[in-house]
Amino acid sequence: MDPLQQLLDRFRPSTEAESLWLKNIFTFISEHLRPVACSSAPSQTGIHGDLSLFDLSVCVVQVIQQQMRVAHSLPVSYRLLSVSELISQQHLACVSNLSWSTNQQKAWAREAELAVPCQRVLPRVNLLLIGCLREGQGGEWRLTDASGSVTCECLSPSPLWLNCPVFLPHWNYIPHDASRQEEVGGFLELIGSPVPLCPGAEQALAAAPGAGEELSRAVRVREAAGLLKHRVKGQRLSMYGQVGVVCPLLVVAGTTFFCFTLTDESRSLPILIKDSSQLSWAQRVCVGQSVCVTALRVCVLRGWRGNNILCVTEHSQLHADYTHTQENAHTESLVEMSQPAENDSEEAEPEEGELLQSGVRMKQSRVINYQGIVTEVVSEGAGLYLLDGKVGLCVAYQPSARRKLRAGDRVELHHVHFLYRPCPDFPPSMLCTCLRSSLRVTEFSRVGGSPPDSCCPGDGTLPRLLLQKNTGVSEYLWACHLSSQLARSLVSGVWRQQCVCLLSWRLMETLRSPGGRGRRDIYSEMLDEPHTCPLTQYSTDPAVHQYLSVSELLGALQADCWSSVSLSSLLPPDGSSLTTSQINCALSWSCRTLSSDPQSGDSLRRRPLLLVGVMELPSQTSELKQSLQLRDATGAVACVVTENDEEGGQRASFNSAWIGCLVGVVQFTMVTERFLQSDFPSHQHLDQDRFITHKHCRVYLQFSLDHVHILSPSVAMEAHLRHQGEEPGEYVSARKQKVEEKDETAGRKRRRKEEAGSSHSGPCVSMVVRVEQKEGVTWRNTGVETKDQEAGLRLCFSLRAAVIGPVVSWERDPKNEPMTEREREQKEEKVVLVFSGVCARWFPVLQPGSFYRLIAANTQDPSILIGCGITGRSGVELHADSTLQVRRDWRFHTLTRPLLLPTCRQAVPPTVLSVSEVLDCSSELVCFQGLVSERISVNNRTTDAGHTHSGMRLTLCDQTGRSLQVYLDLSHTPYPPGLLPGNTLLLSGFQRRLSRTGSVYFTYLPVSSMTVVSLGDTSSACPPPAPIMHLGQWALSSEQRCTVGQVKGHVVCCLFLQLQWSCSLCGSVYRQACSSSQCRSTSSVFQSKAKLVIDDGTGEAHVWFSGALVRPLMGLTDAQWEGLQRALRVRGHVRVYPRGQSQIRTDTTAVAAYTNRQGGVRSHPLQVCDGDSDDFLLHFLLCVCSSDVMNRPLSLTCRKHTNRRPQEVRKFTRGDRDFLTRLTPPLQLTCLHLHPD
Repeated sequence: MDPLQQLLDRFRPSTEAESLWLKNIFTFISEHLRPVACSSAPSQTGIHGDLSLFDLSVCVVQVIQQQMRVAHSLPVSYRLLSVSELISQQHLACVSNLSWSTNQQKAWAREAELAVPCQRVLPRVNLLLIGCLREGQGGEWRLTDASGSVTCECLSPSPLWLNCPVFLPHWNYIPHDASRQEEVGGFLELIGSPVPLCPGAEQALAAAPGAGEELSRAVRVREAAGLLKHRVKGQRLSMYGQVGVVCPLLVVAGTTFFCFTLTDESRSLPILIKDSSQLSWAQRVCVGQSVCVTALRVCVLRGWRGNNILCVTEHSQLHADYTHTQENAHTESLVEMSQPAENDSEEAEPEEGELLQSGVRMKQSRVINYQGIVTEVVSEGAGLYLLDGKVGLCVAYQPSARRKLRAGDRVELHHVHFLYRPCPDFPPSMLCTCLRSSLRVTEFSRVGGSPPDSCCPGDGTLPRLLLQKNTGVSEYLWACHLSSQLARSLVSGVWRQQCVCLLSWRLMETLRSPGGRGRRDIYSEMLDEPHTCPLTQYSTDPAVHQYLSVSELLGALQADCWSSVSLSSLLPPDGSSLTTSQINCALSWSCRTLSSDPQSGDSLRRRPLLLVGVMELPSQTSELKQSLQLRDATGAVACVVTENDEEGGQRASFNSAWIGCLVGVVQFTMVTERFLQSDFPSHQHLDQDRFITHKHCRVYLQFSLDHVHILSPSVAMEAHLRHQGEEPGEYVSARKQKVEEKDETAGRKRRRKEEAGSSHSGPCVSMVVRVEQKEGVTWRNTGVETKDQEAGLRLCFSLRAAVIGPVVSWERDPKNEPMTEREREQKEEKVVLVFSGVCARWFPVLQPGSFYRLIAANTQDPSILIGCGITGRSGVELHADSTLQVRRDWRFHTLTRPLLLPTCRQAVPPTVLSVSEVLDCSSELVCFQGLVSERISVNNRTTDAGHTHSGMRLTLCDQTGRSLQVYLDLSHTPYPPGLLPGNTLLLSGFQRRLSRTGSVYFTYLPVSSMTVVSLGDTSSACPPPAPIMHLGQWALSSEQRCTVGQVKGHVVCCLFLQLQWSCSLCGSVYRQACSSSQCRSTSSVFQSKAKLVIDDGTGEAHVWFSGALVRPLMGLTDAQWEGLQRALRVRGHVRVYPRGQSQIRTDTTAVAAYTNRQGGVRSHPLQVCDGDSDDFLLHFLLCVCSSDVMNRPLSLTCRKHTNRRPQEVRKFTRGDRDFLTRLTPPLQLTCLHLHPD
């Protein structure tokens, strides 16, 4: 009878659907299962080649019905699927369970959602799988049918399933993902045990020849240890015990092997498995299981210092859940050994300890066991996971497993290292596996998992570097975190993930400086007692760098700009006495500086910061157009950059080779300049935001190129470093970061291809110039430059340069290669280079005194670089230089070592004066540099765009303490960054002027240029102290050599004291209301002023005190000062004129005047300390002014008044004679600072 008809008669389908389902089952088995089932060995499966198709079909249907627990119907909604169809058609992860009901499926899904939140549960499919389980390469199991095979992962594999046709009732299928899994066809996860389709396999396995005899002669571990010391040729033994350690599978020199140890109460012995037929034991043995291993032989493991070890043979068998019932003392076997004894051994080199740096602590890890659920795959390629939402897991120190962990897997870890805070970017509790650790999945995940991560490529670049370098776990974790951050923030499309990993590793080696650990000894790590491995000891560094992208940095600084400041803190100490205009002017500009290192000052984070980006010229959209910028894929930030010169000092950045370099900045200053337009009536209203009309901020960085590490140099930088290889003093940190590997990274190769294919690699012409003078950048109406541009304001600047040689033609861009003989010429010419529009971006790198090669691309015409002269009338001699308009596609390359002419041996920088020299010179246009000691806003105007362009006054000083003031009007120039106290500025083309009072000051012109040449501590800038001056010499000096100085003397007397409540708006006297009838202000401020006579032994001077200096001068406490203000609130105003002995011969009277309530002036003579006075306030002030509290030695910093009155001729009569005498007016000083006693 037809087997198909027999099958239909056997199960009697009640519907056409069931009949069709049985026919499909029969067809599937005949085409896919029977060919592989019949090819199995009869001794293992019990199935012979003549097994009927009918019996096999009946067995399959019966097993399916048993799994459904329904015998009267067939699961017509399920269908059998071949392996090839599964691989080719099932592209989504799924789960199949034949025995589930709908309620069970929902309950299963709810449990999965609770275990792993925010993950999608595997969808259920009605698919059935049958085939033969066979052992593949490396001990893996594969489900095979006639169409193909697929990898199977089992929780508790049994040897009964091997080479046997099975039915899979419950399984997950995880399809292949090219970025995560190396397996071509995905893999199966067997959630439930397979059901064998061949009865009798158990009996066939149990009846293996010699199995009972071997088990009966098994010995304990302690007895086997004694036999291990004395090797006997051909000896075989069986050993039983409890599994203590299961090491992972290793592949060394093409040989796959693993080890596990058996223990009893006192001893443990390792067993080596390298026979391919026993590699599947790695899935069968687990820690804590009682097993017996038969037919073991004693071998010498040369890699383990020649120690003896037990090794399995081809006849060895593993008996799990073994219980020994008989003790035997003799275990010798006369079976001949298949391998001769080896006595050679190799000693492993001991590891050297690491050198600790400051702040780095070394800790010992603890070995523990752990069970948990994988809740997050942090980085599959780097071997990083999160367990139970709070414990980190690193498996990078083990070989990459065939099946990667998935979110939702329940795992069991044995002999895993527990580390506490090895890296601040990861959870505090970290578990790390070594070669002695075992990781076993006890329950497969029920969720589909998240998309592939971009932290580390799936090929395991970082673990491979870890294997090569044998780095500490703390350094490895930091490199992994940095790699994940750089993968998101570097410019997309330029850097591949492998390149990002290499960059992260290079940064880690540079910043962390890991010590060499030597070669990793894998055998000692697995087998030695006590256990030692790279995870035994680890370092903790709380000050490890924290990476921030540019957008994160800008966002944090801008968010913290106004929230971190109180407006009252921006006012000077006497802020409560300032008027409305003074308050709003003081608030119009303020600055906050933060250091990248918390140990150097206030910082944005608790750890040192790290920035990575590409150095670029300022873009058209950049707000700060006079500085370079650092860009990554998230944004760009302006940078004020300096670098060291050959003399050890600092200078402005001038090397164009930095443009295009990928750099890591490890030490920098974050500057936030705040601009506020307000109408606050007084200091009492500072907490009311309604008086603020406009506010914004500017954020930029300041750093030196000596604190920059080159991660990927530009082509010009590579040439520069190559030519500077023998120069020890320049770019040391840059040379340290050159790639040591011979192979170039993919990112550099790609960049080379882009530059080779760009428009600048073709024919070009060039000339070498030396910049002599540079003007500042301004907005100018230049008209229409090209056809595609409109007329309007554009950024422009010009520079005067000397042309060193002739125009030279090139086949390709020479960039910054050294000068050639062709570029030399004895004659020098001057040229004015004009930059406008896009070309103005070259302003930050073109510095006076430096040499540059100007490249005009895509042309061989030398005349394009010849400037245009100015034609004049006949007979008129012109002294103007030729002019050359720079085009947008021209490039400048810095020549740091030019081939100079005999007449031009050295670049002659422009004459730069110091503060002292420029004060004494007579030139009108000057170039000088000085240290900024103070910056004050002098006006507050808002443009139509809403941005505040504040005029400012800078105070510059030098090391002598002399200072000068510079006034800037930035209404026609882009805002210049870096004008901060503590920085040193180079000011070129400024006008030296004299005020009406004779003071020297400097003003900004359209041709003026400002450059930051040295960076200082802008957070706590302390200018050099003013020079100590003698009053007698200072009074006789008529020059402007010193306007600020220190004075030490004794107070002779007080000439004048004024205390007044003033209107904060108009400045009139304020009593109950403003005394001015035209003012309706309701706010007032308390103001004070005093004038003293001070003598230092060489002369006298009249010194004015005001504001916050009056209270300490009078020796009053804060409470007394507040009481004095309250006492004067009603009166509003008082003036005291004490007459001291030095002013009026022997008269001890004084005249005091104050404004009474009716506005009149009342004066009367008062005796000093006379108790008869009817005005106690005047009496108190007179007593204070004449007491020793004020008449004491003082140390002051004062500014000299330059508007001195001419000598006065006075007539004196003595007897009958008249005398005419010229009286020199006293020296007038204003106290700037009152030094403590």
